[in-house]
Amino acid sequence: MTYQRQISVNTKGSGDMHDLTEQVAAAVTSFGLHTGLAHIFNVGSTAAIGTIEFEPGLQADLPAILNKLIPPSRHYGHEQTWHDGNGHSHLQATLLGPSLTVPIVDGKLALGTWQQIFHLECDVRGRQRTVVITAIGE
Repeated sequence: MTYQRQISVNTKGSGDMHDLTEQVAAAVTSFGLHTGLAHIFNVGSTAAIGTIEFEPGLQADLPAILNKLIPPSRHYGHEQTWHDGNGHSHLQATLLGPSLTVPIVDGKLALGTWQQIFHLECDVRGRQRTVVITAIGE
């Protein structure tokens, strides 16, 4: 069987992280699946989904390292075309990726003790994001 749910995430701009673990786990529980896969996908090209130990240090470290690897700059090709200040946002989100797949085992997400599902806003301005949770299994 396949199930799907959308959740909204309101962000404040670049570096804003949200812990989606409880919302995704609640959706999986409501689907009633015992075994399967949960796929979590951010709709849009300037935000990312992943797993991390969701604690204040890493909430600061991840955006900081992304800004070192792919710093805000007006020199990206995207900037030459659109002049919207978010060329680095697209590249950072692409590096991390827009989605994550987590196994469902015995009706629960198979996550480690210190492993949470996060949403990271990479864009320069806040947005209302849509995250799609799709689960398949039995």
